[in-house]
Amino acid sequence: MKLELRGITKRFGSLVANDHIDVVVEPGQIHALLGENGAGKSTLMNVLYGLYRADEGEILLDDVVQDFRGPGDAMAAGIGMVHQHFMLIPVFTVAENVMLGHEQTGALGALDLAAARAHVRAVAARFGFAVDPDAIVGDLPVGVQQRVEIIKALSRDAKVLVFDEPTAVLTPQETDELMTIMRQLRDEGTAIVFITHKLREVRAVADRITVIRLGKVVGEADPKASNTELASMMVGRPVELTVHKEPPRIGTGGLQVSDLRVIGADGVVLVDDISFDVRPGEVLAIAGVQGNGQTELAEAIMGLGARTTGSISLDGAELLGRSVNQVLGSGVGFVPEDRGEDGLVGAFSVAENLILDRSDDPEFSRYGTIRRGVLDGFARDRIAEFDIRTQGPAQHAGSLSGGNQQKVVIARELSRSLKLFLASQPTRGVDVGSIEFIHKRIIETRDEGIPVIVVSTELDEVVALADRILVMYRGRIVGIVPADTPRDVLGLMMAGENPTEDAA
Repeated sequence: MKLELRGITKRFGSLVANDHIDVVVEPGQIHALLGENGAGKSTLMNVLYGLYRADEGEILLDDVVQDFRGPGDAMAAGIGMVHQHFMLIPVFTVAENVMLGHEQTGALGALDLAAARAHVRAVAARFGFAVDPDAIVGDLPVGVQQRVEIIKALSRDAKVLVFDEPTAVLTPQETDELMTIMRQLRDEGTAIVFITHKLREVRAVADRITVIRLGKVVGEADPKASNTELASMMVGRPVELTVHKEPPRIGTGGLQVSDLRVIGADGVVLVDDISFDVRPGEVLAIAGVQGNGQTELAEAIMGLGARTTGSISLDGAELLGRSVNQVLGSGVGFVPEDRGEDGLVGAFSVAENLILDRSDDPEFSRYGTIRRGVLDGFARDRIAEFDIRTQGPAQHAGSLSGGNQQKVVIARELSRSLKLFLASQPTRGVDVGSIEFIHKRIIETRDEGIPVIVVSTELDEVVALADRILVMYRGRIVGIVPADTPRDVLGLMMAGENPTEDAA
């Protein structure tokens, strides 16, 4: 089935999320929509799937104009979507999830689960999926859950299949398996739309690439184009993607974590007796699929873990048991993974956000009153130093782009004397140009002799920044390995295996 999006425009108030976008996807083609987070890719697919109605433009299937009033209409027309965040009910079985919304019934209206199981087995066999129809979805690894999403879409006879950032929660091996599945679907005649911001993946699998920037199509690219060429199209200027760094000059002291254990409110062990150190002058990158204890580890270091035992010492001083303010006052800079919730106050000005935890510092405050002239000068210096694109210090931080909001957080944390810099997902939702800048500042911090921890689910980022890589799985450390460890080995470690131990 041929898909054509013609002149699609979608507005949210004064924001034009999609601006007269034209895209054609042929049967038996993988068509990648490449663009930064916030470029308008997902909005466009939500229009296609009937979740939004376009303000202008048309959707055509095999040259016939469609009028989707909801996802049901889109599915009935042969469009399926594999969402970035799985649309599955964890307590249901695979078969129950697959039949949900188009249930088959037998005698007396009873659900025909046997038919659903048989259908799951048939689709699984067709693609070589190892999926048990009776397995509880919440018990399955994320890679298998994604296969259930694909089975759901195919069970509705999807002729056009949309993959929306499908590799966000996958290991490298699971990503490779997904690429194989996409190629198989393409070869059977399915039209595939692949939404991503990951250059490596789009070059690996796409037959055709459309680049979207700020809600507009800025051009098409050859799948053989280099990462640098694609990044330049995404950003609109030349971008340096390589992280340049000298060998680390390791100092003494730093952070020492011993027998750390974090227990959640429900009694589940989230971080399970882990020990490691981070030395001055090095970057320790913490890798793993999201949800394996990395967030809780970072929070424990910052004094946010409610039920935490063990030891966390910085240059010999114990941090465990201290408040967040005390940890920050000890010389820890912290970039939280969710800047909107934990890193910024959107209604405050850029200047105010730059001193959120320092507003009572004598440098900025006298007799309980902010020294506005001093603050304004400090903010202007940081805006220039960290290339924050803003109208000025008084602009509300919430009105900045994601990349510039992140620069405000990083500028605040790096603008004081540090003994440790901890950055969680430092480039999440950030454009390629800002990623280049943030990576440079992280390496500069390391070269100043400060221990750096980077927590990231982006394996390319981990490999680029790390001097050593700590891999977590289900709250435990699988291993700590050199930065030049092969990606396939790191992928196995992210799935809970450690081939480096086997080799030893």
